[in-house]
Amino acid sequence: MSFARQAYAQVQRRAFTASARQSSKVTVLGAAGGIGQPLSLLMKLNPRVSQLALYDIRLGPGVAADISHINTKSTVKGYDPTPSGLKEALSGAEIVLIPAGVPRKPGMTRDDLFNTNASIVRDLAKAVADAAPNANVLVISNPVNSTVPIVREIFKSKGVYNPKRLFGVTTLDVVRASRFVSEIKGTDPADENITVVGGHSGVTIVPLISQSGHTDIAGEKLDALVNRIQFGGDEVVKAKDGAGSATLSMAMAGARFAESLLKASQGEKGVIEPTFVESPLYKDQGVDFFASKVELGPEGVEKIHDLGKLTTHEEKLVEAALADLKKNIQKGVDFVKANP
Repeated sequence: MSFARQAYAQVQRRAFTASARQSSKVTVLGAAGGIGQPLSLLMKLNPRVSQLALYDIRLGPGVAADISHINTKSTVKGYDPTPSGLKEALSGAEIVLIPAGVPRKPGMTRDDLFNTNASIVRDLAKAVADAAPNANVLVISNPVNSTVPIVREIFKSKGVYNPKRLFGVTTLDVVRASRFVSEIKGTDPADENITVVGGHSGVTIVPLISQSGHTDIAGEKLDALVNRIQFGGDEVVKAKDGAGSATLSMAMAGARFAESLLKASQGEKGVIEPTFVESPLYKDQGVDFFASKVELGPEGVEKIHDLGKLTTHEEKLVEAALADLKKNIQKGVDFVKANP
């Protein structure tokens, strides 16, 4: 059997298996972008999704028409870039994915993106708060360390904030860590489950390699691995030579996290993913949001796990992450105060 036919058969089997399960409406805001298109494609292939709503400032209906021809059961609709179109796209959504924004270019940091993407996320958050206040909101737009607090502040201002329903998607850091460790160890990446905590940029990304059992990765080899996980996005930006940043891998990571939330909401137990949420772990140090292992459930966040035992090296990495995170989070809060 050809690869294409095998892939088709696998999708059909998954769809059949899931046919009796509860299904859900998923909305993608920024569906025609570099992340949005492959993310929308992956959501169309997910048998847990019954309705897929695609919105963008341009080409949303076109992307929807294209994806709608894929032979899985979910219905797909693209919405016009109008306030009423946005409201209709969001109405009844269980999950709202927000990849909208501009990509990084060579030499740009995530913070360089801040002013443009902050405004986009603020305006979309207002629409979500009005039309889908009970949805699980998955923020992909960078810089996540600042855009997630922006969504919180908007939701608070509208009286609909639920900390259990707001997530910053840091899954790409976990995916990269698993892949990079497997390259060093010669293992199957699918068997590597590396916990990554902190935030989603540079030194705020803290891989807990010691908890993976690979205690032989140490010294300069460990430093190089940690650096590559923290700055892996720069490899993609450089390789694309001005044409964008990590889009395909980020779409896969966003789809993986959405799938985990759908599984948990539909009753599966023990679903755990690292994600950037409002967390008690370092609030006493003024850091309101922190990524760690989070157990997911029907109401969103069910349990926030602590970091467990850390090496001295990892404790230093966390300390450096906290200093940056505090500033990143405050930047988002200050933006909303100055630009309500």
